[in-house]
Amino acid sequence: MLKQWKDLPDFMRTPEVRPYWEILNRKRGQLFVKRVFDLAAAIILLLILFLPMLVIAIAIKLDSNGPIFYRQERVTSYGRSFHIHKFRTMVANADRVGSAITVSHDNRITRVGSKLRRLRLDELPQVVDVIEGTMSFVGTRPEVVKYVEKYRPEFYATLLMPAGITSEASIRYKDEDRLLDEAAHVDEAYVTQILPSKMEWNLESIRHFGILRDILTMLRTITVVLGRKV
Repeated sequence: MLKQWKDLPDFMRTPEVRPYWEILNRKRGQLFVKRVFDLAAAIILLLILFLPMLVIAIAIKLDSNGPIFYRQERVTSYGRSFHIHKFRTMVANADRVGSAITVSHDNRITRVGSKLRRLRLDELPQVVDVIEGTMSFVGTRPEVVKYVEKYRPEFYATLLMPAGITSEASIRYKDEDRLLDEAAHVDEAYVTQILPSKMEWNLESIRHFGILRDILTMLRTITVVLGRKV
C-alpha cells in the first residue's frame, strides 16, 4: 500500500514527487482494490498457466544450454531491488556479452526465445512476482538499477507503486527494440531518447490512475500481443 509521505525514502520526498503522491493518497481505496485484484487474478492465472508454462520450460531446456528462468535485478516500489521472473529467451550470460537493452535481430536471442518474445510469453512467470507483491499487472515496467540511477527527480514518482507487467508506455513502445536498431550506442540512446518518453507516459498514468483504466490497459495489451492495432 502507499506509504505515508514522511515514510518515503529521502530521495523520493521531493517537490517533484509530491503532486503524484497526493493524487494516489486520495485514491487509497482504489489502490487496495488493485492489490486484491492483482493477487486473486495472479493466483488463478498461475493455476491455469501451470501446464503451458511447464511445456515452455521444457522447450527452453531442449533448445539451448542454461537456466530456464532469467532472474535479472530490477527496481520496484520505493527503490527496492528484486529479481524478476522471466523465461530465458537469450543465451546464457547474455548480460555479459552485450547491453541490458535488446535490439531486434539480437544474435543473443535463442530460437525458442524469439517466439516467446514475439508473443510476450516470456513474461508469464511474472505472475509469481505479482503474488509476491513486487509487481502488479499494470504499472511502470521495472528498470535495471543503472537506468534508475539516470532518473530525473520527477521520474521517481513512478516508484510510488509496484512495477508492472504492462503499461501504456509498454504498448506505445512495443517495438522498442526496432527503434534502437540503428543507434550507435544503445544504452545512451535508450537513456536520452526512449526512457524519458516512456516515463512521460508512466507519469500520465499516475495522474489518471484508476482501476477501470488499469483493466483497459490490460485489454489493450492483449490486442497488441495478438497483432491488432490500438
